[in-house]
Amino acid sequence: MGKHKVFISFRGEDTRNNFTSHLQKALKVKHIKTFMDDKSLRRGEEISGSLLRAIKKSKLSIIIFSPNYASSKWCLDELVKILDCKKKRRQLVVPIFYHVSPSSVRNQNGSFGSALDEHARREKKKRVKKWKDALKEAASLSGWDSQTIWPESKLIENIVEDVSNKLDEISSTAALCGLFAITLSSAAMGASVS
Repeated sequence: MGKHKVFISFRGEDTRNNFTSHLQKALKVKHIKTFMDDKSLRRGEEISGSLLRAIKKSKLSIIIFSPNYASSKWCLDELVKILDCKKKRRQLVVPIFYHVSPSSVRNQNGSFGSALDEHARREKKKRVKKWKDALKEAASLSGWDSQTIWPESKLIENIVEDVSNKLDEISSTAALCGLFAITLSSAAMGASVS
């Protein structure tokens, strides 16, 4: 099927069969290849190697923050990896706040605060701190808020348009860089022949 361009991070129990599946379908209609995990990938506690590779190979990641997102260690580990790729690979990140406010994610209150408190009882402090830092960073990015755009179909339409434009920019930049590299290479070859 070729490489996907967009990785979608989401809490399955919250959005798999509604918002996320509709978003994935709308992206597919625009010929944007996505990676959305299936239920069979979640057998272990640790994030799988195939999922890490999928995140790493994506051009853009969509993070769908929903009420139970932070209750999943898996989702939080995905988030940390996505932000790592943002820093190291310049991957674009688009947060979506689905039935949660950006400030609840950023300030880790409400369901996010409760989930992190629960993790703090069972996990190492260093791991929980990484999750908290990642949530704060991601929630500070410009994104989409389901509480401000209605109906949901309009929200999805806006997100798909935004993602499509961002991917077009990436492709244009890559093409320009490739053309620049060819021009430099040709110039260097011409200089060495003279």
